[in-house]
Amino acid sequence: MDSAKEISKESKSSFYYAFNLLPHEKRDAMNTVYAFCRKTDDIVDIENEPDDLKYEKLHKWRIELEKAFKGHSDYQLLNKLGKTINQFNIPLDPFFELLKGMEMDLQNKRYLTFDDLRLYCYRVASTVGLMCIEIFGYKHKSAKDFAVDLGIALQLTNILRDVKKDAENGRIYLPQEDLMKFQYSESDLLNQTYNESFKSLMRYEVNRADNYFSRATQDLNLDDKYSMFAARAMQHIYHKMLEKIVNANYDVYHKNIRVSKFEKVGIAIGVWAKYSLVY
Repeated sequence: MDSAKEISKESKSSFYYAFNLLPHEKRDAMNTVYAFCRKTDDIVDIENEPDDLKYEKLHKWRIELEKAFKGHSDYQLLNKLGKTINQFNIPLDPFFELLKGMEMDLQNKRYLTFDDLRLYCYRVASTVGLMCIEIFGYKHKSAKDFAVDLGIALQLTNILRDVKKDAENGRIYLPQEDLMKFQYSESDLLNQTYNESFKSLMRYEVNRADNYFSRATQDLNLDDKYSMFAARAMQHIYHKMLEKIVNANYDVYHKNIRVSKFEKVGIAIGVWAKYSLVY
């Protein structure tokens, strides 16, 4: 299995650029947590593999995770994660909630309401934030609210960017109640129909994601802004992606919405410099 650092770097994820400016010990811990999340996600994302087999792999992964808390896993990555959890006193619940989120991806190809989707976003994204803030360090409990709201904002942004790809894979994350609200059918989505109804629907969803970004900003106490600079960098990178969706007039079917490596590096350095100078 690749090292945690290699998994993080090869993913070209915004995570990599956001936490690359952390001190070595924290950066190493973040790479380990990210690698665990990436490998967990990969179990569900394997194409042309039956869901029963994915369930079985997730179950085995959970058992190995539990063994890793005592350093007895067959996987080096999980044993390293166990040490990281102990070193930074990370609560165990987010790790198991993340696994539940992966199971939701196997169980649910549709979401009836936003409350249903919000639970999914919490499990697959907010949980990661709750792991990370323990590594970053914080003084105020409001940092947990920040992690939860930011995670939902990030996952909603991912969902909006990936509407086309997810639909091609048989998954529709946009709530069914919202499709009905804007009279945009599932058939329209699967056929990639770009019309006024779709633009109105997407505008509504973008505003919701933007609201969660704003909530995250409001959650974070001034005292914790420096320690959270890597998370704030993620926030700015993903908000830039949300802006690009708007600038593309919500046409995620035909336009490649992405934040370039250059932009990610610039944003990460800018956020780091801002908080380094202030504090």
